Formats: sequence, structure tokens, C-alpha cells
Amino acid sequence: MRKRAAVLCGAAAVVAGSLTAVPAEAGTPRAAEPFHAAEAAWKRCGTDDYPTLQCASVEVPLDHTDPTGRKITLALSRVRHTAKKYQGPLLVNPGGPGGSGLTLAGFVASSLPEEVAAQYDVIGFDPRGVGASEPALDCAPGHIDPVRPDSVPTTPAVEQANLQRVQSFAAACSGKYADLLPYIDTAGAARDLDVIRRALGAEKINYLGYSYGTYLGAVYAKLFPERVRRLVLDSVVDPTEVWYEANLNQDHAFNDRHRAFMDWVARYDTTYGLGTDPEKIEATWYAMRAALRENPAGGKVGAAELEDTYIPGGYYNGYWPYLAEAFSAYVNDKDAEPLIKAFENFGAVDAAGDNGYSIYTAVECRDAGWPRDWSQWRKDNWEVYERAPFMTWNNAWYNAPCAFWPTGSLRPERIRNSKLPPALLFQATHDAATPYQGAATVHRLLDRSSLVVESGGGNHGITLSGNACLDRHLAAYLTDGTVPRGSHGEADAVCAPLPDPKPLTSKAAPTTARGSTLHGLLGFRG
Repeated sequence: MRKRAAVLCGAAAVVAGSLTAVPAEAGTPRAAEPFHAAEAAWKRCGTDDYPTLQCASVEVPLDHTDPTGRKITLALSRVRHTAKKYQGPLLVNPGGPGGSGLTLAGFVASSLPEEVAAQYDVIGFDPRGVGASEPALDCAPGHIDPVRPDSVPTTPAVEQANLQRVQSFAAACSGKYADLLPYIDTAGAARDLDVIRRALGAEKINYLGYSYGTYLGAVYAKLFPERVRRLVLDSVVDPTEVWYEANLNQDHAFNDRHRAFMDWVARYDTTYGLGTDPEKIEATWYAMRAALRENPAGGKVGAAELEDTYIPGGYYNGYWPYLAEAFSAYVNDKDAEPLIKAFENFGAVDAAGDNGYSIYTAVECRDAGWPRDWSQWRKDNWEVYERAPFMTWNNAWYNAPCAFWPTGSLRPERIRNSKLPPALLFQATHDAATPYQGAATVHRLLDRSSLVVESGGGNHGITLSGNACLDRHLAAYLTDGTVPRGSHGEADAVCAPLPDPKPLTSKAAPTTARGSTLHGLLGFRG
């Protein structure tokens, strides 16, 4: 997936705990804790956007089977509850793997209805190896700096150039972090969440996860079902396809979203002057790609970087007007500056991105088996490319370090769960990063879960992004545990999507409206 799970308790007690508004830390722990978690010591760390944020850190075992061994540190953030009716901590995760959740706590607390947010301590966290947690991984700084080789390996030389890059990245990770890589995986991160729970003094946690954060939440729920009070999963990873198959399926879905963007551009020919036939506009886009392969714009935007720039449009259609402006300027005005700026806004990777990519590969390569024979990757990706050329090879090289990863791989966690309180799932039908089938699968695997579908929507991460229908279901669930129980086929409730964006009325930079703020926090590739 791009930026781009097992100890049981009485189900009746879990349901009772999930439906009452008592403090999450109330009650007596059910069993002795395996690792002593020191109480989190909070200090102010507010920002201009989120002035009430507080920060803390907590130590966790690097190896949870050896709680007396080496420790690592996780960074936490918090927006405290202000209401008398306190419902405990609400842990939030933006996905990735590799996404930092520290600022997400402020976003969620400020985006929920005030009376709902006031009932929770909203807790952000940087998972092991991420961001402000220590140690933070950065295998090969600048690995994704421009200009990279063409992603499509049309010649043996291009293929070898890309192979050399991914092999050197895997080797760099091995050389710098051989002692850490065996412990950077989803199950370890899920066990960390339970240490965070104890450091917060809570008997149970509430959880809101986006994208990869849905898999992390589902794995935590499998490992610690008796510790889950409420569980919200938005844009749901298919746990039966972790991770090689999931990426191949993403390629088809992103190709469809790229074509939806072409359709949108065609509707506004008077603005962009690129024509009214989506297929011809798509051909023009690929001609632009071919030109940039030969002559990268500003020495920064070659063919691979063009893909990096337009992939975010598959996550969030609010970016389409900016991407269309850059496309039109390059084709019609021979002006590459808007394209270069679009790359800097949407496609370029900074130090945080280097860290995120290092964790992304470490987690995904360790979580599940990947083909170690490159000929299998070549065969599978050429087959997908024939039907879905937009992202296939770019995505293949993004994940290809897993073919050469220095650790062995674990088996994916099985998340089937009959011991949880009702969980609430959200999914857009045309989401490219986590295609719809993943939510349908998890809905079946989590007994008593409810699925809210944004029918016709294509964005990734859909709650708290301006859709009042979705947000009403989220607020009701967080208020008193209410979940919809409908008869909409697989869905329990259906919401209409937000309207597609309109062309820009000025040449302004991307806005920080609620939807784009969330998508900036979610990042991409996950």
C-alpha cells in the first residue's frame, strides 16, 4: 500500500464497557501486565493551528517477547477532554505505514463536533521508528530525490538502473538498522498501543485509524479485544491481500482514478483547452510524460516525478484543479513552472518523507511474504501495466526493496474477530488506495461491525473532510456507540459523495481547507 492482529475475554463485558460513558480507566485490570509502563508526563507543545496540544513520550520494549530487554521511545500528543462526561482516550493514526500522528490529534479534536471532542482525550502517536519517536529510521536520505530513472523498464539498462537503486536501499537499511528491522512490523506496533494504553492509565481505548491505520487498529483489536471500547476504521485495508497483492490491485484502482481525472478535465475544456475527449486528453498526458522523460522540467520533473506529482490526485480530487492547471500550462503554453510547483507541493519528498518511506518498507517487507525472485515481479507488473499503465511500474519500484529485504517475513495477522463491541467502518466506493473490497471483507470479518459507504466517492480518508452525512454517523458512534443497521446490501448506511471540485478562480496555491488539511496529514502511499 502507498503514501503513500490474538488474546480473548468475555464479549458481554466488552459490549457493556463500549456502551457506557464511564471513564476508560475505570475498573480493575483483568490480568497482570507484562511490561510496566510509566505514566505519561505531559508538557505543552501547542502550534498556531492547535494551541492546546500537549506532548509526552513512553518507553516500550523493542522486542515484546523480552520486556526486560532494549527499550525504544514513542512520541505522543494529546488534546485533553474538557467535558465532565469523559469517555477515555481516542487514539488516532493517519496510516502509512510511516505516517506521523502527532498533528492528527489536533486536527481530529478540532474537526469533531465540539461537544463530542470534549468527551475524549484525543491521542496522537508516532509509531515505532516514525518521526519524533526514537530511534527514527532513515535508511538512505535522498533515495527518492529527482531525477530518477524512468519507472517503466522498457530496456534492460533502465531495469538495471532501477534494480540497483532498490537493492542499494535495502542494503543501506540492513547496514544501518540490522538490530531494529526484525522488530519493525504491524504486530509490534499494535503491542505498542497497549503499552500506550497503560501509560495513559486506561482500561480500554477508543481508536480512529485511516488507511494503513485501519489494519493497525484491526490487529490491535485481534490481540487485545477486551481492551477495545470503540473502533473506527476509515478507508479500509484488505487484510487478505497484505501486501504484494494489495499493491497490484491498487495499480488498477489508481488507473481508474487517473481516468476519472481525465474525464473531469474534459468537462472543462473552456478552462484548460485540452479537449473534450477523455481518451485524447489521456494520450496528451502520456505524450507529456514521454517529453519529460527526455527533458526533465527544471532538472527536477522527469517521467517518474510526473507520476509522483499526479498520484496524489488519485487520493483526493481536491487536487485536480491544481494538477489540471499544471498540465494545461505545460501543453498549451510551453510553461513548465506550474508543473515544477505542483511537483514540489505534491510529489517531492523531504526528510520526513525519507523517514516515512523507510518505515513503510520496513513494515511492509517484514509483515508478509513477498516474491524474492525478480522474474515474478517482472511478469506480474508487465501484466498489470498492459491494462493499467498509470502507476504500475512506479508502484513496483516503490515496493521493490521487499524483493531484497534483509529480514525474513512474518505471516499476515488474521483479524477475524467475534469478541469486539460494534465497530464502525467508512469506505468510498472508488477509493484507489484502499479499494472497496477491503472494507467489505473487514465488515464480514468483524462481527457486529457496521459499514457506511460513500457511494460514488473516490477520495481516501473520508470522515472529517466535509461530508456531513458521514460525520453524523461518526459523531453518533463516538457520542453513545450508535451504529447504523440498514439493508443496503453490504452497507448499513449510504452517503452521497461531495461534489467534484470546480476549476480554480485564481492561480492560488493549494488551500488548507478541511479536506486538504486531512489529506496533507494522511500523506500518500498508505
